[in-house]
Amino acid sequence: MSLPEIVSREQWRAAREELRCREESARREREALGAERRRLPMVEVDPEYLFEGGDGKATLLDLFEGRSQLVVHHFMFAPEWVTGCPCCAAFLDQVGHLAHLRARDTSFAAVSRAPFTRILPFKARMGWAVPWYSSAPGDFNDDFEATVRDAGKPVERPGLSCFLRDRDRVFHTYSVYGADLDELGTTAALLDLTALGRRPAGSEALRLHDEYDF
Repeated sequence: MSLPEIVSREQWRAAREELRCREESARREREALGAERRRLPMVEVDPEYLFEGGDGKATLLDLFEGRSQLVVHHFMFAPEWVTGCPCCAAFLDQVGHLAHLRARDTSFAAVSRAPFTRILPFKARMGWAVPWYSSAPGDFNDDFEATVRDAGKPVERPGLSCFLRDRDRVFHTYSVYGADLDELGTTAALLDLTALGRRPAGSEALRLHDEYDF
């Protein structure tokens, strides 16, 4: 394996400063993209999707748990699989404590096509507390392109979809799939995908996850 070049501290500082300028430019571009993402139009979700979770049957509106926003992790877990996708599991492992999302009026849930009876033991094995629902046998995965067709056969793909609630109306605001998930997973990155963004803004709004008022 090739190792980095060995230089003096002064040379390192100069190289680091040059890179810092590029990183700052990339950060500003990410912020501009986030603002543009929040200006995207949205589409109302008309079908009455039904899911199965730990408390039985649930609608898409139920997945919001009374909050304004919902981020759905399309976790690859086909009905015939014994366990879920290792890459999706690694993604879910890195998602932080959900209290930080919930304090910003945003819920998070995983959704898969596998039956809940298969999801439940895998979830217990992984030690996850995140809400996880089965979308089988409905069309949710197909409609939000988490399951696509190749020569007529269903193929799973990982993704995230964001939804916004206005009373009892639900709107789809954003989706992202595949390799574009690689730099996502933190609370801030997930909020940046949503229509309302990081509200309230600023690190002063952060608390220890057991100190939020809910």
